[in-house]
Amino acid sequence: MHDVAYEALGGDLHRHGAITHSHPHQGEHSHDRQHHDHGHSHGLVDDSIKRSREGLRAVFVSFGVLALAAIAQTIVFIASGSVALLADLIHNFGDALTAVPLAIAFILRSERAERLAGLFVVAAIFISACVAGLEAVDRLIHPAAPSHVWALAAAGLIGYLGNEIAALVRTRAGRRIDSPALIADGNHARADAYVSLAVIASAVAVAIGAPIADALIGLAITLVILRITWQSWRTVRGHEHH
Repeated sequence: MHDVAYEALGGDLHRHGAITHSHPHQGEHSHDRQHHDHGHSHGLVDDSIKRSREGLRAVFVSFGVLALAAIAQTIVFIASGSVALLADLIHNFGDALTAVPLAIAFILRSERAERLAGLFVVAAIFISACVAGLEAVDRLIHPAAPSHVWALAAAGLIGYLGNEIAALVRTRAGRRIDSPALIADGNHARADAYVSLAVIASAVAVAIGAPIADALIGLAITLVILRITWQSWRTVRGHEHH
């Protein structure tokens, strides 16, 4: 009687084994259509979450690598007392802050926040170029051979390896998920790797009796970083107008 009464009200009954359940709706019923719509909507959400997670993973892994490099450099600094190395350490810790806006952008899953993070990174690369250039010019005007040469070379090697690994992690992930901001931050890490390489070259030059090479290498690296700044700017701006 209950089933007949329900059908009279326009409901549909479905039997699954010994259990009968009702679907209070009119018209054609399709499990497949509902399941397809359900899966499609979740697919979009999953893509967004997957992109966010991959972006955050790249940011945190590269940050971890750079943090380990900075800790190792700190140990070398304590052992050597090099003022030049202290300056490089301060610079590296400052650069690590570029991970903050990128991480926030990926957590928010916001394209606008990601673009702003990209511009922040480009600005950080430009500031790095300015600092490197000023230090090189100052070294030309006031020649001074760096002390603790081999400690500097060791710290430079640590910095180079850390930044190069971070650059690879960021740029590869950035290309996979189409994130200009992450690619720009990868370029930023690569610029810092070149600076660390210059530290090694300077240490070697000073060791063989050519301290002027320290300043000249610094100027050359400044030009390299400025070029990276321009490339990163084009990457971020080009995507914005895409």
